[in-house]
Amino acid sequence: MKHTGRAFWIDSPGRASIRDVTLPAPGEDEVLVRTLFSGVSRGTETLVFRGGVPVSQHTAMRAPFQEGDFPGPVKYGYLNVGVVEQGPEELTGRTVFCLYPHQTRYVVPATAVTPVPDTVPAERAVLAGTVETAVNALWDAAPLVGDRIAVVGGGMVGCSVAALLARFPGVRVQLVDADPSRAKIAEALGVGFATPQDADGDRDLVVHASATEQGLARSLELLTAEGTVLELSWYGDRRIALPLGEAFHSRRLVIRSSQVGTVSPARANRTYADRLAVALDLLADPALDALITGESAFEDLPEVLPRLVSGEVPALCHRVRYDENDGRIG
Repeated sequence: MKHTGRAFWIDSPGRASIRDVTLPAPGEDEVLVRTLFSGVSRGTETLVFRGGVPVSQHTAMRAPFQEGDFPGPVKYGYLNVGVVEQGPEELTGRTVFCLYPHQTRYVVPATAVTPVPDTVPAERAVLAGTVETAVNALWDAAPLVGDRIAVVGGGMVGCSVAALLARFPGVRVQLVDADPSRAKIAEALGVGFATPQDADGDRDLVVHASATEQGLARSLELLTAEGTVLELSWYGDRRIALPLGEAFHSRRLVIRSSQVGTVSPARANRTYADRLAVALDLLADPALDALITGESAFEDLPEVLPRLVSGEVPALCHRVRYDENDGRIG
């Protein structure tokens, strides 16, 4: 039986299209998945769309099931939720999460999909990849009971980190963003909010996720002596300057990087699958729905993504919905 579907491709920086694809029949240890929803991770995917991945990072930035190469043509994405139509008995009919690009149907090894818990709606499960990044960040940061913490940058990753920190006992969390509209999201997540100018100082830990030079500089200013900035931003092909003079050395400040591509050394006994399972369990919290700020149809994605890049469509996670007839079997 012939399996077909449709996939979103970036043809060249700033240009995209939807292409027909022919799929192989699933093998013994493979699954055929029909996509229900996918998510646009605005920071990373808009950077890829505009062609901002440095040549030195082409290999490191590859998504698990990427086709093509940067800057294009390339099929890119990693937030996909679907239902298994064919595969092992224990997976058939299950809703699953997969690090797969925007495509109506696809065939992958059964080990590449993770069942979504019954407590998590498929619509919310598109956040799994970003919440997984937040889990890894907090494994790296190791916050303590009673810490005073700022999260600078109220994008998708920053808000995910703030949402998880809100669950820590005794921790005071403030989400810091230049956009005052993020205050409503902070309230929904159960954390405080401030603009960069009004943010509270003397923070034991600052998680930086704004991907701006100004945000990182402000993060250093918000620290208490011997405090740590955990840097989650990825700047692509941009160079930034930092104020490492002034009181940086006398206050013994620390800047530490964190990246989801490697499981935190603090949890070296955990696998990628373990980390993703933790993220999916955490998504049972309906407060995380606040991170999904827009939705459009799959067929509209080539027109929607440029508007996400320009800021015309503001979004944290932009959800893409798929019609049951978007993929075909013939």
